[in-house]
Amino acid sequence: MTGAHTEETVLRRTEGRAAHLVLNRPKALNALTHAMVRSIDRALTDWEHDPAIEVVVLTGAGDRALCAGGDIRAIHEDARGGDGTASRDFWRDEYRLNARIARYPKPYVAVMDGIVMGGGVGVSAHGSVRLVTERSRVAMPETGIGFVPDVGGTYLLGLAPGELGTHVALTGAQLDAGDALLCGLADHCVPSVEQPGLLAGLADRPLREVLQRYVGEAPPSALAAERDWIDDCYAADSVEEILGRLLAHGAPAAKEAAETLLAKSPSALKATLESLRRARRLASLEEVLDQEYRVSCAALSTPDLVEGIRAQVIDKDRAPHWNPGTLAEVADADVARYFAPLGDRELGLGATIRASEVPW
Repeated sequence: MTGAHTEETVLRRTEGRAAHLVLNRPKALNALTHAMVRSIDRALTDWEHDPAIEVVVLTGAGDRALCAGGDIRAIHEDARGGDGTASRDFWRDEYRLNARIARYPKPYVAVMDGIVMGGGVGVSAHGSVRLVTERSRVAMPETGIGFVPDVGGTYLLGLAPGELGTHVALTGAQLDAGDALLCGLADHCVPSVEQPGLLAGLADRPLREVLQRYVGEAPPSALAAERDWIDDCYAADSVEEILGRLLAHGAPAAKEAAETLLAKSPSALKATLESLRRARRLASLEEVLDQEYRVSCAALSTPDLVEGIRAQVIDKDRAPHWNPGTLAEVADADVARYFAPLGDRELGLGATIRASEVPW
């Protein structure tokens, strides 16, 4: 091992031709802080033009999670008592990192072992090689805290077969390895016991050869058997109609999905559906991240984000009081505000990509 370097919450090391990033907050399930985002970005800069590095590998410390998401306690404090600047700055750097990972010129291998949620999806599922294990639990659970899927999540879920992405985004469903593969959030399944061998092999062998040796058979997807009612119910144009179709369908799983939706933030559900539908019409991940940045910034001023984090993370009473409390009370104008232009505060990733594609 050469080039070992330690930062408080991100460990960096090189082993032969492989460079390793380890998210190192195991007690917090490796939740991302702003400092961690910046550290990952610096590492990618250092390794991008290093001829000795052929592959970058992302893992999480401990055996419970790659990354459980962003540091939402910090977002709660900022939304409740600050002016939102800290959260907006965090998202700006985080979303830029998500876009960079997607276009990184060297193979970026993400080991999505254990819990992978929210921001954890952002630093893994945009990689060129996404590995899940039998312990993987992948989710975008934002509607449960009054928020909307971000970090490119609406882009990824918009590409999922049929209406699977809509179901996953609205309900916050946790996906196992088979489901994650079906939804396009992962590429291969590797048994967790094989991880040490796979990581060691990347030091001196080509990535393709290592994958051929360690990739195992994926477990069957439970969602695959639910496609009929998912595709039918979630194709509706409004959350109210989706809910009505779920309740009327007759499948026990459809009724369970309806009950799950009824516990989520009504405002977040409507904003999420609109965000997904719009994402499907956008041309690139960067344009979707621009949209998500507008949505996230708007969510800071809603009462549901503070209340959702309080109920799920701070007090843990699991009894949020949403405002508005019903879908009927969420007007079209309320949803439209999530997508309002930010003027000179726009993220601007889409414009950067379009400019880079001009051939002169």
